[in-house]
Amino acid sequence: MTTSPNPAGAEEKDPAEDLPPGTTPYYARMHTWIKRAVLVCLIALVIEGAFTLPFMAVWYGFPTLSLTQICSELMKVRYSDDTLECQVPYPPLGPPEGAEGKDTARDEWGIQPVPKYDRIGFRELVRNYEERQARQAAREQHQQ
Repeated sequence: MTTSPNPAGAEEKDPAEDLPPGTTPYYARMHTWIKRAVLVCLIALVIEGAFTLPFMAVWYGFPTLSLTQICSELMKVRYSDDTLECQVPYPPLGPPEGAEGKDTARDEWGIQPVPKYDRIGFRELVRNYEERQARQAAREQHQQ
């Protein structure tokens, strides 16, 4: 008596039935590797995004300056105007904060605008903030 490789009660399974829609058996391995690569890239992007704000905050001077002060200092550098301050809390239905009505920026405008403000180095906003506070204190002492 010979036995067949497939018992009579077992159904033959088509390997294409286990694949996602639109995937042929010929490309199944390639699709698996593409899915893995995309998953790795997405995880890397999430990790990068999670560490970007803390590292930039420390770069700009977070332990010394609060996030609101860092925001205000960045606006002062961007628009070359020492009177600008970040609004906290920002009005939820207010207009987006932008350059509307601000003409103090030293940028060259054109098809591709060129910013003319200085690059901000490591913890340079702390130095700018302290210099501004010293100037204001000296000005107040001079006026009295």
